[in-house]
Amino acid sequence: MVRLIQVYAMSAVPERQVDIELAEIGQSVIRLIGNTPLIKLRRISRQVWPVDIYAKAEWYNPGGSVKDRAALNMIRQGEKTGQLTRDKIILDATSGNTGVAYAMIGAALGYRVRLVMPENVGEFIKLKARAFGADIVASDAVESSDGAIRKARELAKNHPGRYFYPDQYNNDANWLAHYHGTGQEILRQTHGRVTHFYAGLGTSGTFTGVGRRLKEYNRNIQLFSVQPDSALHGIEGLKHLESAMVPGIYDPDLADQNIGVDTEEAQNAVKRVAKEEGLFIGISSGAVLAAALQKAAEVRDGIFVVIFPDGGARYSDQRFWE
Repeated sequence: MVRLIQVYAMSAVPERQVDIELAEIGQSVIRLIGNTPLIKLRRISRQVWPVDIYAKAEWYNPGGSVKDRAALNMIRQGEKTGQLTRDKIILDATSGNTGVAYAMIGAALGYRVRLVMPENVGEFIKLKARAFGADIVASDAVESSDGAIRKARELAKNHPGRYFYPDQYNNDANWLAHYHGTGQEILRQTHGRVTHFYAGLGTSGTFTGVGRRLKEYNRNIQLFSVQPDSALHGIEGLKHLESAMVPGIYDPDLADQNIGVDTEEAQNAVKRVAKEEGLFIGISSGAVLAAALQKAAEVRDGIFVVIFPDGGARYSDQRFWE
């Protein structure tokens, strides 16, 4: 970068243009968010033929997950409305991936970030968030993500001038990131031939945004939301909505079917994808694939698209691998 700066300084390029070029260089990480590949699961698809299953590989985002999309859109919306200014700290509750996304984007754009996480969140996530300069506040592990939400709300309420609180569970900029981004990409990558769509429910932003865009394109596309089948589960990133705080952006009328998946089924799908497709995926990705395979056994044809929210690195120390 130093050499590049020197070249511009010695040239006849106007100073304002130099500033623009340098600003674009500084935004390079941000510009890598989105446009992730759609990967055909070839061996698995052969076993459910004539159904073809394609996975949206969201770990290709620079922060390592689908949450980069929503975090960036919420931050940009905060800037646009004037709610986020340089003197404020970005604050939100997270169980992992959104926190890393906030921290990465905050580092790239020059914002301070404070994250409220359940104290049992894995060390890998905490390490990544702290590496990007984020400050972590622990919440009660027993209360899971709901406890983190309550603590973040309390901090924002008590110090309104200190924080920009995007509130990912209730912020329309979350699902709109997927309506304008992920959904459009899926239509383009499948040439509009997608027939079935599957995504997990955490904040519900991915499912809501993509689902609304796909239904707008073709009402016959079937939408399947995926969640754990019980309150006691080990599928990080997903909510069992019957026993948890329901996100404000969740649309209960959008899904054609909601599918419950147990933890062991999700873990087995993760191991299967690693061995059969050479892809190292996360637990919530395994849950979404498990749900799609349930349906693939029932239908006779279709182009299935599943969201793989993240890769398997943050789950590599979990016992099911043994």
